[in-house]
Amino acid sequence: MKKSYKKDRQRLTKTEKKKRKINQTINLILRALVVLSMISQILNHNWNNVLLCIFTLILFTLPEIISKTVNITIPTTLEISVYLFIFASAFLGEVQNFYEIFTHWDTILHTLNGFLCAAIGFSLIDTINHNEDYHINMSPAFAALVAFSFSMTVGVVWEFAEYSADQYLGKDMQKDKIIQEFQSIKINETGENIPIPIKDINKTELYNSKGEKILTVEGGYLDIGIHDTMKDLIVNFIGAFVFSIFGYLYTKNKEGYRFLEIILFKTNKSSQKLE
Repeated sequence: MKKSYKKDRQRLTKTEKKKRKINQTINLILRALVVLSMISQILNHNWNNVLLCIFTLILFTLPEIISKTVNITIPTTLEISVYLFIFASAFLGEVQNFYEIFTHWDTILHTLNGFLCAAIGFSLIDTINHNEDYHINMSPAFAALVAFSFSMTVGVVWEFAEYSADQYLGKDMQKDKIIQEFQSIKINETGENIPIPIKDINKTELYNSKGEKILTVEGGYLDIGIHDTMKDLIVNFIGAFVFSIFGYLYTKNKEGYRFLEIILFKTNKSSQKLE
């Protein structure tokens, strides 16, 4: 029995070391790509993208900072997923303009964000449940609810960040959308709280205070970001909800949902406290 346990521990240690090495390699490659791009942006005097590259490099340090600050070990697979997500959103999305090149890039990333953040929340609960200093024994349903709430909170805070960047830094992170109809009480001449619908908009002309036309928006009316924000929160909700359901089912029936161990936990002995 002791020999078998020792072999399992050795096998686990080798597997973890291999994962850790892969993690470090991926991290190094992603950082190198960002640095090379930053050099290129500097040579082209594109200072906005230079700042975005620096921001991406700062985000790459977050998992390690969180791990040291809270004194927990983030599962390797989950950590790699976080690095890839940061690279795909901050670097590919903003610097390489994937948000405009690929129509659904933003939607896909926000869905994955909901899924990953729920996984992080669930993983943190598992870590806390196995930490002698912070131990709390949560039921599977409550753990799933906490993971879901954690993911939605991250999603909302990110939308706050997008709105703040647009309002105070002159960015357009809440990607505007051209729409053909809207309704508003502001255009109700009677002053009543009854929205007036405007439909079949095919062109919008904008004028400055001097009466000079400054822009013509072809195809409709330029929305200022609310559709993007709500769409992001909805798909974040879907991602968070899906993972929370899987997390709940896993704690109830580990044999049927072993694949979650790859994402959530370091060993297959995890999450026993949630049962």
